[in-house]
Amino acid sequence: MRDALEALEFYRIRQALADRASTFMGQEAAFAIAPKSSLEEALAQQATIAEALSYPYRLGGISDIRAPLATAREGKRLSGMELLSIAHTLEAAAALKHELLEIGEVKPHQRPEGVAKGDTGSHGQSPALVKSHSDPAMAGTQAGLVLAGNLGDAGTQVKPHQRPGHAGTQRLSALAEHIGEHTLYRRRVAESLDFDGSVKDSASPRLSQIRKRLGPLREQIQQRLYSIMDRAGSAIQERYITLRRDRYVIPVKASFQHQVPGIVLDQSDTGVTVFIEPSSVVPLNNQLYSLRLEEEAEIARILFELTGLLAQDPQIDQTLAALTELDLARAAAALTEDWGLSKPRFNTEGTYHLEQVWHPLIPGAVANDLELSQTARLLLLTGPNMGGKTALLKTLGLAVLMAQSGLYVAAKAANLAFPDKVFVDIGDEQSLEASLSTFAAHLLRLKGVLAEATPQSLVLIDELGSGTDPEEGAALAQAFLEALLERGARGLITTHLSPLKAFAQETPGVHNASMRFDLERLAPTYQLVVGTPGRSYALAIARRLGFPEALNVRAEALLGPEGGRVERLLAALEAERESLRQRLAEAEQLQGQARREREELQAQLRELEQNRQQLLEEARREAEMLVSEAQERLRQVRLRGKSEGQGKALQELMQLRGRYQKAPKPQPTFPQVTAGATVHVPEYNAQARVLEVRGSEALVQMGSVKMSLPLSSLQVLQAPQSHGGGARVKSNFDAELNLRGMTVDEALLAIDDFLTEAKSLGETPVRLLHGKGTGALRNAIREALRRDKRVETFHDAVPYEGGHGVTVVHLRR
Repeated sequence: MRDALEALEFYRIRQALADRASTFMGQEAAFAIAPKSSLEEALAQQATIAEALSYPYRLGGISDIRAPLATAREGKRLSGMELLSIAHTLEAAAALKHELLEIGEVKPHQRPEGVAKGDTGSHGQSPALVKSHSDPAMAGTQAGLVLAGNLGDAGTQVKPHQRPGHAGTQRLSALAEHIGEHTLYRRRVAESLDFDGSVKDSASPRLSQIRKRLGPLREQIQQRLYSIMDRAGSAIQERYITLRRDRYVIPVKASFQHQVPGIVLDQSDTGVTVFIEPSSVVPLNNQLYSLRLEEEAEIARILFELTGLLAQDPQIDQTLAALTELDLARAAAALTEDWGLSKPRFNTEGTYHLEQVWHPLIPGAVANDLELSQTARLLLLTGPNMGGKTALLKTLGLAVLMAQSGLYVAAKAANLAFPDKVFVDIGDEQSLEASLSTFAAHLLRLKGVLAEATPQSLVLIDELGSGTDPEEGAALAQAFLEALLERGARGLITTHLSPLKAFAQETPGVHNASMRFDLERLAPTYQLVVGTPGRSYALAIARRLGFPEALNVRAEALLGPEGGRVERLLAALEAERESLRQRLAEAEQLQGQARREREELQAQLRELEQNRQQLLEEARREAEMLVSEAQERLRQVRLRGKSEGQGKALQELMQLRGRYQKAPKPQPTFPQVTAGATVHVPEYNAQARVLEVRGSEALVQMGSVKMSLPLSSLQVLQAPQSHGGGARVKSNFDAELNLRGMTVDEALLAIDDFLTEAKSLGETPVRLLHGKGTGALRNAIREALRRDKRVETFHDAVPYEGGHGVTVVHLRR
């Protein structure tokens, strides 16, 4: 398999994967990725990548801690910054763990991963079962493998910057569970180390005690030194304290050093200044130095303790392993998004079915459909040089290797076998050291293929039979293909040998194929055509390039009638194929035109329906506007207090509503409306008294307003009384108006409508709830009530019913 990886340049896939990893651990895992040893492992990797696509987590703040961890395990002490950096990484890992476990608690229905037996897209399906996942590290993450019946979501191509919906994160959660909390180490680091890696005073009681003694001692030394400098002012070069050899000293002029008894520890570059430790400070500096030694020893002990906690942490290795797997899965998901890869499906029938597969490492590569099945076990690919034969061979090989590695593949949809071995023979394998020619090297490789190939193997061979005499090469190549068919292997083989084209045409299990070539432009199209062998186009290209015609004629003669017949037959087949292709294109064009015309007609119908709805909406808005205008006129009439005009406006409003609103639902039958009866008018949610019945209408009075209304719109509440003193039917009128939160203008307008309705219904007294506040609203309301002729008196409510926050209004009878 190593030779296949090298021949197909799989290292470039690894490099692209490593470029998208977040950690050095993930990069190393990417460079080491290879085809899995079992189908279950590949499916497990695929499922993890699918979840990484569903939930795009990040590994921010996580670094590679393996080197300092190895140092710690060797018994060496780590620095404060190293310990702090490791704690930050473990903290970020724990945060990622909690994030994935939290998102993993939601487990929506997810279609199981599986293998489709005989699943080749549109060629029918045959479900089967395979064994459950047996990896103990993934226990509980996959209940079992169930075979699916079609490409389904496996054929979904992930485009750049598009992700499928959340499909559960059981595998990510299972990996996250292997990340340790490392609580003890993280807590001790937080307690012991500051943000810059220095050891805190509170790291230990002894260190705290030492540093409490160091502070006052430093102050005592400095005070004594300043006192000495003040006494010997003329001998001091500058008034400041500095350190030399970790001891406090003062700068003294060299010529006056005899005036300051002490030890000279240093001097300036010019020799003008000497740095003296005064004799009276020597004992204090000695004491300070001793405390510093104790401090350093305690700091070293604390760092050793933290290093030991790290080295002895039993979960650290599984944490790093889980982070590596998560990083690799996220890198694979990013590669899938960036390249627009799709999830492959596997089958147990040894078939390869790829829709719109392309070479992922060639910019702008042309996509082709490719299939190896029971009836087409070997595909013999012929055609001119530089036509894309080798690229197509590598395309199939890379798709299979990527799928076996658990990665997504460069295809719109892929249904692949899981081969036991992939044999690849591409390029010039000449070996000068072994004294082997190119042909000999090819023969040795073909010998190895025949020795190891099984029905589950995939064979990819470029330029079969080349490097020797064409006739003998063709004979050996045909014998090899016959032996390969006997072994039941699948394969894609490219060649230039014409006899093999006839062999493929006549032999069951072998199909001819070619790469289309544009003779007009003398350029390949890189499009695969199955069923027809390819031409070399050597003579045609020579003529187009202006090669002497005499030489072309001579070449045709040397080719012989048999060779010319084969080329003419291929040319005729190609012409017929091109004609059929053009007819198919014309039929598709007509079909597309008919589809577009149908869509245009449907669009016109939708537009007509939209216009109809728009006209109805405009009519409704016009009716509402007329009703609003009538209501506004009614409000203005109320404000002016013109009773007759108000009645007229109400009649007009009722007519407008009756014209533009839907017909009222049938009302239940009520007692006969007669003069003097008390009726309910639903249109205004108010009561009225019938003054006179005029055919199908009745003249009614609501307060001071008189109007004619249809009898059908009235509901009799009380028949006329034959005697006086009958009790008035109480309406649903609310005798309290809440004005809190309104402006003065809004409140006065609301009060006017409220009093009009109350007076028309004979309701008195009524309550105006305005609150206390600053008193501005209360004063404005009472000033308006004083001028209102409908008001007889008003006063504050009793204390337990609102007091100053409520005004009780008595209306004139």
